[in-house]
Amino acid sequence: MRVQGAFPPAKRSPKKALHSFKKQLLWLTILLPIFWISYREVNNYLTKPEAIFVLGGATGRENFAAEFARQHPELPVWVSGGSNPEYTYGVFSDAGINLKQLHINREAVDTVTNFTTLVDELKAKGIHSVYLITSDYHMRRAKAIGEIVFGSRGIYIKPISVRSDQATEPWEKAVRDGARAILWVTTGYNGSTLKQHFHFR
Repeated sequence: MRVQGAFPPAKRSPKKALHSFKKQLLWLTILLPIFWISYREVNNYLTKPEAIFVLGGATGRENFAAEFARQHPELPVWVSGGSNPEYTYGVFSDAGINLKQLHINREAVDTVTNFTTLVDELKAKGIHSVYLITSDYHMRRAKAIGEIVFGSRGIYIKPISVRSDQATEPWEKAVRDGARAILWVTTGYNGSTLKQHFHFR
């Protein structure tokens, strides 16, 4: 005997189910990066830096970094790219920095490789957080790359901008190099190394 008013639950059509799934996927795509960035920002704030990471390319950055290192004598310093080693050693020596703390790397050819050429060395040294020093106009791009490349190895960054008179770089550069950083994390290649890879194949 059927009870009046009792009906089996209506089934959603495949079209509605697909629409609902796409909507959930869209929200997930939006929210995951927000959660990831928030998580990184909180940990960036809470984790004490264990090294100073300087992006070469302007002598002012090295001058600033030498003074900054003088105020943090317990921290080792990595300089990626930049001036010739003699100048860099001179700047840090004049600031009274123990040169055993100074590590100069000249493998990088651009901002992306500033990070990719040293991230595994820093990780191997047990470094989990660094002060990132670069020019103010360059920081947006550097931070985007650093969050991806260093973040892939669990290394946090605290940005320290060096004041300049230059306008901030266009955001397109940050997007472009952010994409290259993601490419490096997922494939091991970035713009320059990928070009070399296919050239020799």
